[in-house]
Amino acid sequence: MQLMWVSGPTGRVRTISITAKKVVVAALVGSFTLIVTGFLLYLVGFKIAVETSPDLARTLGGVTTEAEQQRMEAIYRDRLVKMQETLDSTAQDIRQLQQLKNRFMEIATPASLRERVASKEDGRGGPLLLLPSRRATLDSSLPLDESLDSTMGEIGQFNKTVSSMRSDWDKQLQWLHTLPTGVPIAGDFRMTSGFGMRVDPFTHTLARHEGLDFTASHGAPIIATADGLVTRSGWEDTYGHIVEITHAEGFMTRYAHISKRHVTEGQRVKRGQHIADVGSTGRSTGPHLHYEVFRNGHVMNPVQVLPSGG
Repeated sequence: MQLMWVSGPTGRVRTISITAKKVVVAALVGSFTLIVTGFLLYLVGFKIAVETSPDLARTLGGVTTEAEQQRMEAIYRDRLVKMQETLDSTAQDIRQLQQLKNRFMEIATPASLRERVASKEDGRGGPLLLLPSRRATLDSSLPLDESLDSTMGEIGQFNKTVSSMRSDWDKQLQWLHTLPTGVPIAGDFRMTSGFGMRVDPFTHTLARHEGLDFTASHGAPIIATADGLVTRSGWEDTYGHIVEITHAEGFMTRYAHISKRHVTEGQRVKRGQHIADVGSTGRSTGPHLHYEVFRNGHVMNPVQVLPSGG
């Protein structure tokens, strides 16, 4: 195919031959030019978008300016600060709970067993493994990912510590439940006779009283002062209806002058369980509970194992 035209004042005839090869080459050149031009326009437009509209640039290309990145890091670091403050506050609450628990253990543990409760002077040891300090965690010179990893590690270690403390508290509370540290009677009562020497209500002479007398209404609930095994449930002329329970650490409790027994020998009972009713059986002047405590076969003042005792 040829194109012919006349040009100039001389009327010169010009011709151009159009072949398939020339058409293909021209198309390729034109396409390349359009692609390069479009790419350059995209770069220029994207740069303008980055500078003028960071959100649009992030939506279109997934990139941010340095200022936008610094702003995002500042937001995350602020969240890290709040997270650390929450950890500090929780740690302070746990320290207060630890102090309350120690005071509770000191009051509730029998004086004869108080040495079993851990104190600050007890032997301790092990390698020094410090948690990341707050200053290091929140150091703005550290990369953000390192700060995040450090904080997450601190949270993990903190959770392990809390879990260990919870397990320790549970064990100590379970231990306390096996000791006769509770009050043996529910409802209203009065303590009419203490432990030691007193004037006998029948002979009116001095005699030894090896327990505590709790005066209450007839039929008032008598409860076990600790978990244990009922080793005696029967009748004795002096004590009337009587129940004896064996506990941990060599303790045994005796409940006497009761009107009705609700447990049998060989039965396991829990702390606070209703085991009998107040009565006036045996050698008694009126409805009351006579309560005795033994350890390793030796009678002891029940006041020593009551929560406010010692």
